[in-house]
Amino acid sequence: MQKRHTDRATYFSELAFTSERYLIPYIKNFVDIDSCASVLEIGCGDGGNLLPFSRLGCRAVGVDISKNRIRDARAFFKESEAEGRFIYADIMAMEEEVGCFDLLLCHDVIEHISRKRELLAGIGRFMKPGGYLFIAFPAWQMPFGGHQQICRSLVLSKLPFIHLLPAALYKRLLSAFGESRECVDELMSIRESRMDISRFERLADEAGYSIIDRRIYLINPHYQVKFGLKPRLLSKMISAIPLLRNFFATSCFYMLQKRPVC
Repeated sequence: MQKRHTDRATYFSELAFTSERYLIPYIKNFVDIDSCASVLEIGCGDGGNLLPFSRLGCRAVGVDISKNRIRDARAFFKESEAEGRFIYADIMAMEEEVGCFDLLLCHDVIEHISRKRELLAGIGRFMKPGGYLFIAFPAWQMPFGGHQQICRSLVLSKLPFIHLLPAALYKRLLSAFGESRECVDELMSIRESRMDISRFERLADEAGYSIIDRRIYLINPHYQVKFGLKPRLLSKMISAIPLLRNFFATSCFYMLQKRPVC
């Protein structure tokens, strides 16, 4: 397990770095963030993604189903002397803030959600007319698409593609290396709720969204702060081959808008 998975302050700072350096410049191509935009992050965790938005003067709101993550987000924002509101809630059951946001963020969250179609269809109600939804996720088949980097075993945490083993064999491997029941359950849940590029685009269409823009990365922008690697887009040739691109797509950036209801 990498230190960042237990050191929440480090994780918060790393997310803030990537958000400021890469997420915001990309999103600014579509949303006028500098004009006091309102931003809602779904699955905000410790709130690191939202910190640069807050510092730009945006109204920043985060929602998460983890009480501990919301507690940490409030504490980190207070320490950073930043303004932000953090709500402990299931976004699907939340009734406040409907129709209030220029931008929704859903960063490395949707691959953990089993009810993906319902999530995509439901969160649109929080956007203002003409608002945007930014979603980023790693393709399931990429080397660490199973999130095995959270394993405590140094061997398993560095082994690529093991999540592609048959489910029973994968579970036995995790147990054989001494992973806790909680870790095994989480990794198996991620395996069950996996996401690939074609599936996401189909679900987005079914939920009534138009894809305004897409960027598929060979080297995830977040890898700069994690590993010192410069971000790099996947080649257009490989990006055009559905059966191949998922194995190389370490992050997929999407900007979506709701289609008008006829």
